[in-house]
Amino acid sequence: MLSKVYAAALQGVNATVITIEVNSSKGIKFMLVGLPDVIIRESHERITSALQVNGLKFPRNQIVVNMAPADIRKEGAAYDLPLTIGILAAAEKIKSEGIGDYILIGELSLDGSLQAVKGVLPIAIQAKEAGFKGLILPRCNAREAAVVAGLTVYAADNLLDVIHFFDQKKTLEQVTVDPRKEFYDNQMSVDCDFAEVKGQENVKRAMEVACAGGHNLILIGSPGAGKSMLAKRIPSILPPLTLRESLETTKIHSVAGKINHNGSLIAIRPFRSPHHTISTVAMVGGGSYPQPGEISLAHNGVLFLDEIAEFNRCVLEVLRQPLEDRKITISRAKFTVEYPAGVMLVASMNPCPCGHYNDPNKDCVCSPQQVRKYLNRLSGPLLDRIDIQIEIVPVPFEAISDTRPAESSEHVRQRVIAARKIQEDRFAEESGIYCNAQMNTRLLHQHAQPDQGGLMQLKNAMEKLNLSARAYDRILRVARTIADLEASETVRPYHIGEAIGYRNLDRENWAG
Repeated sequence: MLSKVYAAALQGVNATVITIEVNSSKGIKFMLVGLPDVIIRESHERITSALQVNGLKFPRNQIVVNMAPADIRKEGAAYDLPLTIGILAAAEKIKSEGIGDYILIGELSLDGSLQAVKGVLPIAIQAKEAGFKGLILPRCNAREAAVVAGLTVYAADNLLDVIHFFDQKKTLEQVTVDPRKEFYDNQMSVDCDFAEVKGQENVKRAMEVACAGGHNLILIGSPGAGKSMLAKRIPSILPPLTLRESLETTKIHSVAGKINHNGSLIAIRPFRSPHHTISTVAMVGGGSYPQPGEISLAHNGVLFLDEIAEFNRCVLEVLRQPLEDRKITISRAKFTVEYPAGVMLVASMNPCPCGHYNDPNKDCVCSPQQVRKYLNRLSGPLLDRIDIQIEIVPVPFEAISDTRPAESSEHVRQRVIAARKIQEDRFAEESGIYCNAQMNTRLLHQHAQPDQGGLMQLKNAMEKLNLSARAYDRILRVARTIADLEASETVRPYHIGEAIGYRNLDRENWAG
């Protein structure tokens, strides 16, 4: 007898429906075709054990399983459940009516219990788009799938539950969640607040500007000045995720297996801080079994590179294109996948090998050549993608001991949200552009052109401070954001002046 059941394969952050055809006939062979990987080929042993422990037997017939489309590589143990149901239906051990109405996913333990799998959210979205009646999956993945409205999600604990469901001996629990309520309830739960930071008002202001315009940011300062502490508080002043952004982010984390089994949609912007020993593949994604990298896991959030000068040069250089295109394409001989990579890059570094160049309290022991060599670990093209470069110095005792409360993150966030709203309205007709940091040359001339006074100020600054030519567009982008924070329709000279102050590394004589 021939039976058909349905599963799904992940391709990047999307899913494709897989038809599992099982033919049972006279003979003793078991054949599995359709580009399965080693894990799927081992499913025969897991299925046999699960059936035996639960009082059932693997059919003593010739079983031929085809996983179509045959030219798509299938990976992982999520096919255990649909393979088992397909084999039992083909051998007429269970009723086959209604099997084709559902997508089935789940990994089998040797005792028949169902284990969690990755990529449930993209699979649920595809199940709804393909018109399936529902999705049957392990209980620990059910809440993640239930965020897709209009799709019936059934949670199962073990193989027998699913068998009895199709034999109409038992009903499975239908899982429902209110994703909007959970999303909005968890949006404001942040652990860090700018109110806890004493002093560093100029750095806080630079971070506010960076968040308001989506600008990449680098902090240069001596050890202990507070670079990492300040960077970790950036998510507290970023605008809250929209439902669209939350769905995009959750899909990526679902594919990577990073979703909390008790949660549903991600409600807080990601903050990823990889160690400087990270490999190129771990940063951008890929591998034998393609997985999103750190830059994709930080999509719609912050990618923080602490001590960026210590990262491998190759790792930093591969970030250049994703930062510009807001996506990363992984191309191999047999597959090509694309992951989103719309991140705000925040980096920190010491100004020199000893860390005390320009430190007001300690003397630097590095020569000018050593300082320049250290800073040259960051290439010009990478620095070209960082709009704001700000120096940070240690906080004096008077500021640390000040008991007056600092401005809270919530107050700063409200200003950032207002500036972002102005930008959303401004770029409403522009596809793929949401903030000032994404403006191209045409949009800069259209929306960020200063008056004659501002142009003269910019010209004088570039000549006197020896600013590089690449700083011109960056200064205009940042100045436009500063103007938006004041709800100013035009870019004024003092907006230009503040933006110029955020280009420290572009000064030719900064490192001696």
